[in-house]
Amino acid sequence: MATCFQGPTAIEELGDWQRALRAQFPIITGHPDLAYLDSAATSQKPQAVLDAVQTYLTTANANAGRGTYPWANRTTALVEETRERVRHFLDDPAPLRSAVHFTSGATEGLRAIALDWLPGLLTDGDEIVVPSADHQANIEPWLETQQQLARQGVHVRVLPMPYQQASGDYDHTALAYLAGPRTRFVAVTHVHHVYGGNMNIHRIRQAVGPDAVVCLDAAQSVGHLPVSAAGLDVDFVVFSGHKAMALPGTGAVWARQARGPAFTPGGWSGTPNTVGIVSLAAALDWLHAAGTERIERWAAALASRLTDGLRRLDAYQVLGCQSSLAGDSPVQQRQGIVTFRHREIGSGDLGFILFSHGFMVRSDHHCQGGAGEQEESVRVSLHAYNTVEEIDRLLGVLATLG
Repeated sequence: MATCFQGPTAIEELGDWQRALRAQFPIITGHPDLAYLDSAATSQKPQAVLDAVQTYLTTANANAGRGTYPWANRTTALVEETRERVRHFLDDPAPLRSAVHFTSGATEGLRAIALDWLPGLLTDGDEIVVPSADHQANIEPWLETQQQLARQGVHVRVLPMPYQQASGDYDHTALAYLAGPRTRFVAVTHVHHVYGGNMNIHRIRQAVGPDAVVCLDAAQSVGHLPVSAAGLDVDFVVFSGHKAMALPGTGAVWARQARGPAFTPGGWSGTPNTVGIVSLAAALDWLHAAGTERIERWAAALASRLTDGLRRLDAYQVLGCQSSLAGDSPVQQRQGIVTFRHREIGSGDLGFILFSHGFMVRSDHHCQGGAGEQEESVRVSLHAYNTVEEIDRLLGVLATLG
């Protein structure tokens, strides 16, 4: 569900908690002059994750599923235990039936579903819904599947996901009219990587009916807020571990195995990224202990403070829902992602200027699909280690450029 305004309350209530968490990130505490504001690209890693990796590499490093000696057995067990951690973390409604497959990240996971699984679901005349203003990783694989099937004489219709013009949210009412009996598959995103909005996935199932398969790109939500596969009633959850405190090259596909054929990635499975999987297990444990509900509240409160400040600066345009800009807005707040442009300074130049003041932000097109923004922009993305002082200092620098 979307989060409504709790800015000052969250900042006041969670201040001590946040300071304790921030102290657990060596790269953050080791660079007090820098503000890392690019967590939507990759998150920083807490000491617990770094320690878990170091311990594994120095005590039990081996291949998984390919040996019977103690180190190999321990590695195999770690991989299987991490599957269970993923199920628990995602609030799996039927863990005895579901499957968890490890990938290099969300992009590989989505492509595995598109190319290895989706063709077996679709027949001539079927329809799929694609979110054409979301991340390209959640657009291009489905179009590739359509092209692959067309070469085999199977013609699938691609329906563009409808969006609300004002908010950037999915238009769930229009989707209900769009989806029909031949709509077999719907790709959606949990948190938009540019606009920062919670896309209200809990409304998708009602809109598309009980039989369509719903695939959730959770790259910007796992590790940032609670994700319940049961509550959202989705069939796939795909995420990148490196955006959820784990090492790069790590991700997972959770498959419900309730609609359509069972999901099994194609091809021979080689050596898994055992170190990455170990880091993912430690990251999920850390996130569970920290509390994803509190992480969500903190990041949303900082985003609210930033948008409230930006709306008072005439030189800036904030992308996405304009009704959420005010600090006392009654509508949902952005989930730790705020994207904006200066009306005269190019976004690339603005990114360089901000780094000269110690702020690390992203400034480009953010891999958004063709139906999204056509101009570059600056994206600030926040996590538990960011502070109120960083936001206020950023607003101070932006004000001098107005």
